[in-house]
Amino acid sequence: MAKVAFIGLGVMGFPMAGHLAAKGHAVTVYNRTRPKADAWAATHRGKVAPTPAQAAEGAELVFSCVGDDPDLREVTLGAGGAFGTMGRGAVFVDHTTASARVARELAAAAALRGFQFLDAPVSGGQAGAENGVLSVMVGGDAAAFERAKPVIESFARAVTLMGPSGAGQLTKMVNQICAIGVAQGLAEAINFGLHAGLDMKRALDVISKGAATSWFLENRGGTMVDGKFDFGFAVDWMRKDLRICMEEAAANGSEVAMTRLIDGYFADVQKLGGGRQDISSLIRRLGK
Repeated sequence: MAKVAFIGLGVMGFPMAGHLAAKGHAVTVYNRTRPKADAWAATHRGKVAPTPAQAAEGAELVFSCVGDDPDLREVTLGAGGAFGTMGRGAVFVDHTTASARVARELAAAAALRGFQFLDAPVSGGQAGAENGVLSVMVGGDAAAFERAKPVIESFARAVTLMGPSGAGQLTKMVNQICAIGVAQGLAEAINFGLHAGLDMKRALDVISKGAATSWFLENRGGTMVDGKFDFGFAVDWMRKDLRICMEEAAANGSEVAMTRLIDGYFADVQKLGGGRQDISSLIRRLGK
């Protein structure tokens, strides 16, 4: 069992840290708002630290799951950041969906200090985190990956090394581009079927047995028909992820016309008050 720290106890980090504790790892947590950390400690076996630095001190592995590049820099390199106390040979595993640029920057900063940094964004959403079945795509040093993998498996069913630093984040960008295409396609299909007078739950059951099936259809199709969106991955967070995707596309010269279009659709949903709703709320702008 490892001595670990977990920084960031949002809808993903809270259950992920819980799985680490349940597997018997010695867990110290930090959260920007202390009551969330205290609530975690009241539910799970572990300690609370007042700063990322104090959480990371003496830890073999330090995990993080925060909001965006600035948040990640703050908990690593900022005042009271984890990089200030991590020991030589330790591994920092970041599960934030962030830019490949910041992943490479922090990997270089970690190497100068004698430890390793892995960018390890996840897919599977809140339900995947709660059930311990996330898919984790990792960039970084292969030896550090092999050390971290058995511990990451506490909350994941698939943990894959994709390449050097930044490769995990680039893979997550691929995931998000695919996910929004499926979400928009399903929104249009359901809206079309309802206008055509079909029993859409029956129609979705039929097409789920053929080439149109997907995780999104099976897990969000029925709730889209019912107009239920108060769960899952929020539109606000997806727009943050898509901004990162589009910035990377501009840097590498790839065309992401669909991504730009659907990002605009998400902006429409935000104007309808749906920023905190699941991304399946794309259907709202079609006037279902």
